[in-house]
Amino acid sequence: MSAPDGSPVGAERSIGQLFASATTDLSALVHDEIALAKAQLKQDVKRGATSGGAFSMAGAVLVFSLPMLNFALAYGIRTWSHWNLAICFVLSFAANVLVAGLLALIGVVFAKKAKKGRGPQKVAASMKESASVLGNAKPHPRPELPEDRSPAAIEAVARSSS
Repeated sequence: MSAPDGSPVGAERSIGQLFASATTDLSALVHDEIALAKAQLKQDVKRGATSGGAFSMAGAVLVFSLPMLNFALAYGIRTWSHWNLAICFVLSFAANVLVAGLLALIGVVFAKKAKKGRGPQKVAASMKESASVLGNAKPHPRPELPEDRSPAAIEAVARSSS
């Protein structure tokens, strides 16, 4: 078994290998955060488009169905109830307004969901948290150099710190 950089697990790794591994991990973290932001933004845009589509459909139903539906409904009510024709037309218009109101309500629900979706804000908070964790990371304490600056003493300190 080996580490991602190819060195055996449990073996001492050099500072260069550790730095390369940390750089690779940090790069992967940034790429994952960006992918998450894109996915959440895409979901919010989709909800907003659904809301806009529902509002558009409400307007289209109201505009295009009124003439035909009003005539058909008004004459149907008159045939069924024998009421005055003007009252029948008002009732058919009220039915159309009710359908348009229902579609507008669906649009409002999806608009609120799109507004609540705080995908980019969540990702920004996550990235700030990652940055603060990395900013607070402290290196391992190194043993102090001995007063003796001979090559053997320096080599002993280097072996103990790696």
